[in-house]
Formats: sequence, structure tokens, C-alpha cells
Amino acid sequence: MFSLNPQSPIPLVSQIVDGLRRLIDDGSMRAGTKVPSIRQFAHAHEVSVFTVVEAYDRLVALGYLVSRPHSGFFVRKRAATEVPATEAAPSGGYSFDSAWYLRKIFESRHLAMKPGCGWLPHDWLFEEGVRRSLRALAAEHVDLGGYGDPKGFAPLRQLIRDALAEQEIVISPDQVLLTQGSSQALDLAARRLVRAGDTVLVDDPGYANLLFSLRFAGATIVGVPRTPQGYDLATLERLIIEHQPRVFFTQPRLQSPTGSVAQLAHLHRLMQLAEKHDFIVVENDIYVDLDPDPRASLASLDQLSRVVHVGSYSKTISPNLRCGFLVAHPDMVEDLAQLKMISGLTSSEFSERIVYGALTEGRWRKHLKGLRDRLGEAHERVAGRLHDLGFELFCEPKAGMFLWARHPQLPDAGAVSNQAGEDDIMLGPGHLFSANQATAAWMRFNVAFCGDDRLFRFLGSLLPPR
Repeated sequence: MFSLNPQSPIPLVSQIVDGLRRLIDDGSMRAGTKVPSIRQFAHAHEVSVFTVVEAYDRLVALGYLVSRPHSGFFVRKRAATEVPATEAAPSGGYSFDSAWYLRKIFESRHLAMKPGCGWLPHDWLFEEGVRRSLRALAAEHVDLGGYGDPKGFAPLRQLIRDALAEQEIVISPDQVLLTQGSSQALDLAARRLVRAGDTVLVDDPGYANLLFSLRFAGATIVGVPRTPQGYDLATLERLIIEHQPRVFFTQPRLQSPTGSVAQLAHLHRLMQLAEKHDFIVVENDIYVDLDPDPRASLASLDQLSRVVHVGSYSKTISPNLRCGFLVAHPDMVEDLAQLKMISGLTSSEFSERIVYGALTEGRWRKHLKGLRDRLGEAHERVAGRLHDLGFELFCEPKAGMFLWARHPQLPDAGAVSNQAGEDDIMLGPGHLFSANQATAAWMRFNVAFCGDDRLFRFLGSLLPPR
């Protein structure tokens, strides 16, 4: 049939699933064929019956097997064109456009390496804090009936108020709106501030999810060139005068995809221009907890007069908890809370309680320090490897998740990413982050996912001998 390798980094469950799928896909096991029983398979391959149970269950869920009571597991009859939705690759191979990114990046767990992704590895997250919070929540016998507060779990909002006070942003808990991650927060801000046809400014390159959302809303997107120091201020002022935007969506700190940090002087100038030309600034500050250096934010300079400030715990505690927030002027928050209720009622109080417990169980600050140190070490290592291959780095922040790099011999990052997908590697090509979706040589590298030598061997294989 096929053999298993206990020494492989690929889990045995995945090896069984992949092996049987190959046999079914290539016709070696036809529809209706009975597969070995769980005990037979476990005995033949010297693995636990529990491992086989999990593998067979996955194959049933994927539509490859069917379980018949008292008879066992059989190969399921499948339509000729049927491909399980969660495993499908785009026809003709991988095609890294914006729609693919939003729809498929979270479904691509079967890709072995993910240096282009936008999250941290699970063992870098605050898993122990979440487990402790879950145990404490279970012991409290909390009544989780109903929908919760429209603005979110009050103790967590108070905790966010206190955390922002340490960053010199002075607010009341009523100015905090909890959301299902930062993506919902940004979407609420866009729906409140932008109408179809309105001109909005964005970082260029910028936050991919936001760009797609704004295009879907019918906004006219104008990119403000990002520099290693923050913004091209002369171009920013020219674009403001020319287009008279309603809003500027920006990420000053440890920006995705470039990793750059806007200098304080750039923040001051941006707020002067916002005041002079009367537009709102939406500040995406979801990487603040990854920043080892205390520094001003737009919200701290403006005190939410014309800034909407967005944060998240998804990057540092767990993406699955989907817990973000926004803070704004009291009148703006009330409007945004109403939009939140219209679109999806309240956010999950269960998730918010877990986040609150993780933040207050006593190990949060130690976790953040360890995470920042780990990311700093990864930056040094990955930057060195990319330099050795001849890549140009946009900047070297030595913090956060991302490096933005290009190679003079690789002018089309999209083509490189398509080829990487065929080699089990997910990259982040530059056009995904472009305001005008132009072909680019730049690629986003998540340093937390660049520890595998196979990535650099793949990149080196694309380059001529030096």
C-alpha cells in the first residue's frame, strides 16, 4: 500500500491521510473498495489505533471514505470533478491574486511552509495562558446565555482602557468597542466613513485584507508611498491636495508588509495635514505588543479627535479567538457599535472572557517579552540569509513579524510565488499588498516561519550561480 516514516516531521495522521488520498486519486483504490480495518491498519503499520481513527475520520470529512456501521470504511464514490473544498488548489496550479489570498490563505494548512503568512506559529502564541483561562472559566460556572454587551465584555474593555493609558491614550471604557478581530474593526470603520466612489488614502504597499475590503466597497483607492522612515511626506501632501480624501487608513508601527515604523516627526506632520484638510485617520496598531520600544501613536498625539485606533489580540494570544477592538471619539463609537449590531449582533463574550483571563493570569508580560526576543533573533537570522542570497531589504526593523525584500534577478514575485506553491511553500508576493495590484518584485517574509532551510534552498535554486 504505502509506508509510514515515524522519523518524519510530518505527523503520522497526515502521512496516512495523504497516502490513502493518493491511492484513491490515482485509481489504485476504486470506489466501493473496503479499506483495512482500523486494527488491521494499526497492526500492519505499527501505529496506535487512535492515530488511524483520526486519519480515517479526516478522510470521511474530506469525502474520500464512507463509514458503514458494522461493515467498516469504504472508498466513497466521488464525481469526476469533485475536489474537497478545504483542500482545493486553484485550477492550473496556484494563482496568487487578492481573492485567492483572502479565500485560500487560511485553508492552505496542507502547504508545508508558510513564510508568506500573516500570523505566528501556534507554539509562539500564548497557548498556556489560554488553557489556564479556559480552566478558570470552567470553574466559575459562568452563565454564557444571551448575546452579551453590544460593546463587548466590560472588564476587558476596562483592561484595554488601562493598557491604552500606559500608551498615553486617555479614554473611558465606553470608548472601547470589542470586535471579531481587527478585520471587523477596520471593516466597521470603512462602512462608517466611506461611501462608494469616495477617495481614500492607504499605505502603499499596505494591509492586504483592508485593500480588498475597500475595493469591494467601491472606494477609489490612492496609495501613499511607504518609506523606511514612514511616509513620503511630499507625495502625501500632494495627494491630499489633489484628491481631498475622506479618510487615510494607515499602519504606522511595524507595518505589514514592510515592517517599517513611522518616525515621530512623520506622525506629527500627518496629523497637521489631517487637521488642515479635514480628513479622518484610521490607525491600525495591531502589532503594538510586538514592539520592544515605547513610542507615540497617532491616537496618543490626537487623543481621538480625528483618529480611529484599531488593536487586536489575535496576533499574540490566538487567532482563533478573533478578539480585536477599536477606540474612537464617543460619538463615532456609538455609530460603530450600531453598525456592529446591524451586521452581526454582539461579538463572542466567551472569547472575550478567555482573552481577559489570559491577560490577567499573571504571565502575559513575560510572554510578550519572550515573544519580542524570539522575533528579534529571527529577524537577525532571516535578514542574514536573505542578504547572503543577494536580496535587498526595504528596512531592518529587528522587531515585528515581517521583512520586505526583493532580488534583482526575480522581477515578478507573483510568478515566484506560484512556483513556490508547487513546492509546498506559501510566499507573500508584492502585488497582493499594492494599491493598484501592480506586478512587483517585492515579497513579504514572516520571519517566524523562515526557519526551514528548504525555503532558502528553493530561493537559491531560482538564481543564477554567483
